[in-house]
Amino acid sequence: MPNSSRLAGANGKRRMAGRIFIWSLLLFAAFVYLTPLYVVIATSLKDLAEIRAGALLDLPHELNFSAWQAAWSNACIGVRCEGLKPYFLNSILMSVPAVILSTALGALSGFALSKFRFKGANTVFSLMLFGCFIPLQIVILPMAQTLGFLGIANSISGLILVHTIYGISFTTLFFRNYYVTIPNDLVKAATMDGAGFFQIFWRIMIPLSQPIIVVSIIWQFTQIWNEFLLGASFTTGGAQPVTVALNNLINTTTSVKQYNVDMAAALIAAAPTLLVYVVAGRYFVRGLTAGAIKG
Repeated sequence: MPNSSRLAGANGKRRMAGRIFIWSLLLFAAFVYLTPLYVVIATSLKDLAEIRAGALLDLPHELNFSAWQAAWSNACIGVRCEGLKPYFLNSILMSVPAVILSTALGALSGFALSKFRFKGANTVFSLMLFGCFIPLQIVILPMAQTLGFLGIANSISGLILVHTIYGISFTTLFFRNYYVTIPNDLVKAATMDGAGFFQIFWRIMIPLSQPIIVVSIIWQFTQIWNEFLLGASFTTGGAQPVTVALNNLINTTTSVKQYNVDMAAALIAAAPTLLVYVVAGRYFVRGLTAGAIKG
């Protein structure tokens, strides 16, 4: 008994030491990761005099939101002094339709490829999957030619089309891998009852698809909102999304570099994606694991 007690005590101490080490490592990683965010927030709440006089990690002496107001409505971006507001609205007008369209089309194609098997289905899926690995730089020229042919170059509509097409490969992959986990007997029973493709999709598959719909929406919204290359390549002036406007604002030459305005603008541009992950991040993880059983 004494030996077993000493052994249990030693095992307990090792487990405790392991927990302390893991928590220390996690806290250090969190500190390293969150320090830049803290610096950005603190700098955005200081005036220029306080930024020059104080240290980088100092808290602001008082909360000053003038930089936020300037970044939103007064900051000069090139020759236009209107802040990020119109470009932020451009990103909303671009992201919401593109997310809805790419998610809907991905759900339809994923359903067709998983439950309605046809000759060449695996080849079609492989080709669509290949689209996930095509670098954007390769398709910029053909995309530009297509937008010019359709007459929607340098417009929000053109960006919606581009992001919808580019996102279908990812959403198809998500939905196809999720739908293969749903028993085929449900589809067979509905077919025997006379239900068609769209009836089965709308009345059976969509009600079962909430987890993967959340994954698709979060993924697509994050990718589209944060995307820079396509916005910089296909739009100019007032049609640009917020990421391009942020880059132009930071690189605009002024007599005095306004670091607080730049930091506030960066936070404004990043706020929607941060909010999405804070509110729905746990549903994103659940949705990914829901389709990971087989595929």
